[in-house]
Amino acid sequence: MKRWLTLIAFALAVLLPTLWSADAWARAGGGSSFGSRGSRSYSAPARSSPGSTSPSRPAAPPSSFQQPAPQRSGWMSGLMGGIGGLVLGGLLGSMLFGGGMGQGLGGGIGLMEILLMAALAYFAFSWFRRRQQPVPSTAVGYGATGRSEVPSWQPGTASAATAAVEAPAGPSELDLGIAHIRQMDQGFDPRGFGERASDVFFKLQAAWMGRDMGAAKELVTPEMYATFQKECDRLKQQRRMNRLENIAVRSVDVTEAWQEAGQDFVTVHFLANLLDYTLDEASDQVVEGSRTEPVKFEEYWTFVRPVGPNAWRLSAIQQA
Repeated sequence: MKRWLTLIAFALAVLLPTLWSADAWARAGGGSSFGSRGSRSYSAPARSSPGSTSPSRPAAPPSSFQQPAPQRSGWMSGLMGGIGGLVLGGLLGSMLFGGGMGQGLGGGIGLMEILLMAALAYFAFSWFRRRQQPVPSTAVGYGATGRSEVPSWQPGTASAATAAVEAPAGPSELDLGIAHIRQMDQGFDPRGFGERASDVFFKLQAAWMGRDMGAAKELVTPEMYATFQKECDRLKQQRRMNRLENIAVRSVDVTEAWQEAGQDFVTVHFLANLLDYTLDEASDQVVEGSRTEPVKFEEYWTFVRPVGPNAWRLSAIQQA
């Protein structure tokens, strides 16, 4: 019994937020995603806007600023290894085959001679090592001569990695899309398009509340019109009316612009607060939403037209 109660409580915890959000979004389209965005129909709209885009920070440059560690040349290391081998060989020969540790030069190599050779080898090694100082790396560009160049680590000298970091970013995908649209419509203005999209938004909401999309038929594609009108007919059958009041639009930004198959596409991001509720036609009582609690409105509307200065029509709505 306890197991079933636990499962029921878990199901309610998961489903109640979904049911509540569905009741709170009864505006035009019912708060769902539908319509066509061409080849981007199944991809999420871009969330960036012209005012919020910023060039991406390039990856950190390679560690070209670090000075290379000093390295000994091959002949030097071979010489030091040879001296060390002679010293070690002399020591072993004296211990194994010499006439004794205290014999002089006539009777073999003694302890004093071995120590003297070791000291000479040490000082020779130290002297050659001090002579080999590391050479600073130089920044040599294409076409540089064999003469000495300015070291890249000196102040005021810009290396290739620094130039790559400070290089300006190229045009964004949105900028490229706008440029393509302007090739056939030089007067296209993203800011002006946002105002036009706002007008379409209010006209569609008015037709939606009247449960007749005929007045807004020319503002949407045939596919969108059929979807809107089907929902309006459903409201009529249920004898319900949707009301949208106190609409406060916070931002309208063009986030995408592109061309494909001889058509222009532009996506607009709407962000607003409004009262969204549904009334029973007979009793005038609220059956969904609230008359006093505003809800957040955030959607992406995509408009389409044939390439050139033609009329735009709403072709898709996607939820944020």
